[in-house]
Amino acid sequence: MAKKNILVVEDNHAILDVITLILESEAFNVAGLNKGADFIDHVKEFNPDVIIMDIMLPDIDGRVLLKELKETDSTSHIPVLMISARYNSNNYTLDGISADDFMAKPFNIDELMDKIYALIK
Repeated sequence: MAKKNILVVEDNHAILDVITLILESEAFNVAGLNKGADFIDHVKEFNPDVIIMDIMLPDIDGRVLLKELKETDSTSHIPVLMISARYNSNNYTLDGISADDFMAKPFNIDELMDKIYALIK
């Protein structure tokens, strides 16, 4: 089976590093972005199987990126796991567009992996 690509959009370097290490240990290809600039271009270039995205990014609200992703024909199929310390699963949607799954920070590594495997299937 080909390695799956996971794009992580997270501005906290410590969290990005931890997620990257965990995913790479599970034999995923991981790319990290620490801001939302040129997001769709990065997605098209990397072709991720799953995107893990923080809502609070330094230059943009992650939910705006989610909306852009879901409204772009070539990327709308990609499952997104939103993560946030500030929002919860009931209040993170924007314009009625919600991610495929949501996880509050701080999160449990096993829960993260369970959610990712569920999104890949």
